[in-house]
Amino acid sequence: MTDEPPLRRRAAQRRAGDEPHSLPAPAPEPETVGHDPTPGGPVPLLAPRDGTPGPVQTSDGLAGIVARFAAGTGPVAIDAERASGYRYSQRAYLVQLRRAGAGTALIDPLPLNDLCALNEAIADAEWVLHAASQDLPCLAELGLRPQRLFDTELAARLAGFERVGLAALTEQLLGFTLEKHHSAADWSSRPLPESWLTYAALDVEMLTDLRDALAVELERQGKQDWAAEEFAALIRWGAQPPRQRADPWRRTSGIHRVRGARAQARVRAMWYARDAIAARRDSAPGRVLPDAAIIAAAELDPRDERTLLTLPGFGGRSVRRLARTWLDALNEARELPDSALPVSPPIEGPPPPHRWAERDPVAAARLARCREVVTRIAAAHTLPPENLITPDSVRRLAWLPPEEISTDTVAETLRGYGARSWQVGLIADDLALALREP
Repeated sequence: MTDEPPLRRRAAQRRAGDEPHSLPAPAPEPETVGHDPTPGGPVPLLAPRDGTPGPVQTSDGLAGIVARFAAGTGPVAIDAERASGYRYSQRAYLVQLRRAGAGTALIDPLPLNDLCALNEAIADAEWVLHAASQDLPCLAELGLRPQRLFDTELAARLAGFERVGLAALTEQLLGFTLEKHHSAADWSSRPLPESWLTYAALDVEMLTDLRDALAVELERQGKQDWAAEEFAALIRWGAQPPRQRADPWRRTSGIHRVRGARAQARVRAMWYARDAIAARRDSAPGRVLPDAAIIAAAELDPRDERTLLTLPGFGGRSVRRLARTWLDALNEARELPDSALPVSPPIEGPPPPHRWAERDPVAAARLARCREVVTRIAAAHTLPPENLITPDSVRRLAWLPPEEISTDTVAETLRGYGARSWQVGLIADDLALALREP
């Protein structure tokens, strides 16, 4: 944290038309970091101030929300619930919004074609999200794309907060506690229980108040322009789906135990067989067949159903029903010619850092000096090092620095890796010094 404690913005300062909960008395500002901002301790936030709304599932209901939020004022708090760990897709199964003058709305997007009309209604407003990079892709699938954005998690990182979860920040800055026990729920299930809907509504209940408190703290630290650049980058790139990895089967948990190209071919064949089933069912791959089962089968290479079903992970009824599929995948790998077996993919960019000392001791020394620079400057500005500059950018720069090392060439290289102007301005000069031979 900073040497001066962050401001606890009181809920009594909320904008008109968004009446606060019953609040504890304000405490003087500024306060000691980590000190509870409310005299009697944080207040549990158990229900939305306007009650829990039912999820809107019809075009007429959506039209009413569009009208309400178009007439509202100020920023729009937005959140989305996915079903990670349950579903193959990363689509949104519930969208939550809150705006002064409009209240809170919950939208079930499954029966609706898209939310483009809502997007038009709130296009001019600033959207407030927490950990926006997680929600922007699934919101974009529904036609929701912000033109202005404030990410409360990213703002908290830039401001130097150690705990940046929504519940932790709401408690520290606003004096309320949020329950997070439904965060890993299966939001694709229907109907959604009332307690889940309350949880979802509370996720946007205090979000704009949290935004205000963090904006004050960023301004106090002189970091508001840094945040603006980061938010603009999120708008440009955050809605894009994750880049497809080459050979995604290589990320199977436990694959480091699998020795030999033929055994890796068994992992590959079973991984793709499982992925096809998971996509068809819209089920998380691990619920079709655990990674541990794939590894066990790749190591033993069973040739019959009886042997296969004795392996760890193959005991469930749904897995047993697919025994022929798994055996066919193993047989496919068994019959591959040597020329079709997996080979180590070419490494894009620098090798893993633990190999640098062996492969290029000079580059390893450069990397150590560059990392020291990043750590030192990040600490001086109360930032996580990874928010000052991405570790990948530092590795690439240290492995293959510009032919002519100067502040300008280092700055140009960092911009090519996606670094923002504020980041380049803080570190380019010192990194140029670190890259030169001592």
